[in-house]
Amino acid sequence: MNQKAYARAGVDIDLGNRIKATLPRLLAATHRREVLGKVGGFGGLFALDTRKYRRPVLVSSVDGVGTKLKVAFALGRHDTIGQDLVNHCVNDIAVLGAEPLFFLDYIGTGELEPRVFTEIIKGFAKACAENNCALIGGETAQMPGFYQAGEYDVSGTIVGVVERARMLDGKSIKPGDAVVGIASSGLHTNGYSLARRIFFEQMKLQPGSRVAELGNSIGDELLKVHISYGPLVQGLLKKFNERDGVAPSLKSRSASRRSPAIKGFAHITGGGFVDNIPRVLPKNCDVVIRRGSWEMLPIFELIRAKGAVPEDELYQVFNMGIGMVAIVAKEDFRLVLRFIHARKHKAWLIGEVTNGRGVVRIV
Repeated sequence: MNQKAYARAGVDIDLGNRIKATLPRLLAATHRREVLGKVGGFGGLFALDTRKYRRPVLVSSVDGVGTKLKVAFALGRHDTIGQDLVNHCVNDIAVLGAEPLFFLDYIGTGELEPRVFTEIIKGFAKACAENNCALIGGETAQMPGFYQAGEYDVSGTIVGVVERARMLDGKSIKPGDAVVGIASSGLHTNGYSLARRIFFEQMKLQPGSRVAELGNSIGDELLKVHISYGPLVQGLLKKFNERDGVAPSLKSRSASRRSPAIKGFAHITGGGFVDNIPRVLPKNCDVVIRRGSWEMLPIFELIRAKGAVPEDELYQVFNMGIGMVAIVAKEDFRLVLRFIHARKHKAWLIGEVTNGRGVVRIV
């Protein structure tokens, strides 16, 4: 059979159709009862059950994985990238108190490789299922001549929902509140351009090089999956924040108190502590983060020792071992820490809110 002209030009529509025919099986684990229609339509359909909410607010976010992809290309491993993207997006809407509803992906590549495509989609499906988020659609674009051989880009859009009265906006944050840091698994999805320069150019490592301080190869360390804090955040809000702002475990202590225990979250992504925490602060508040108040992951110790990067910049580029920050009423932070630890996440009291002008200080 003669090859079609479009395939000779680099775009194999028939191959794409054969690969996409496997999607219903791959996406089955992400199905929610609100999903209508079938995979492959012009638009994904999701029937929001408005009876569950008084005043539902839809929350959306879009993101990519950045140059972490370069590590995946170098190692030929593509099964974690989809998880990174979904979990990053889940965390971005979780800080507002939203639970994820559905996710859509975009994959752009020069030549569609079935194994790579399947690994990426499996990653999307795994993370969506773990976050109770439906994967309802996406787009795969073959663009020969646009990407280098063997490379691709991915991005994703997530939509979630939160009850308006329960939405976290940071307005109740005040001086004296505690700052709780929740551990990351590593770099997550930010700072890779600098990390790759340090490890692969300055230190002359190869992706498969084993690094004693890490007990791992540098490539495997850099591909550790971005943690999803979505289920943990929902658990914290259910435990400590009610519609009237008083959690059941706190009512006996202070029947008159109306302010919620959990006042805000910040996802520590691009911009680190310095640029992300101010996004949830009132204009009259600062946050002081205390160095050494949490267990620094070995990869960040290595970056600090070998990177020749100013200390202040490290906390603006990297998460430094803290993937999510919770701002909590001072009197409740021990209960919050206990709850987080019971959910098998490491967490520490890493700072406090002070009077100020909406900035973060690392001391």
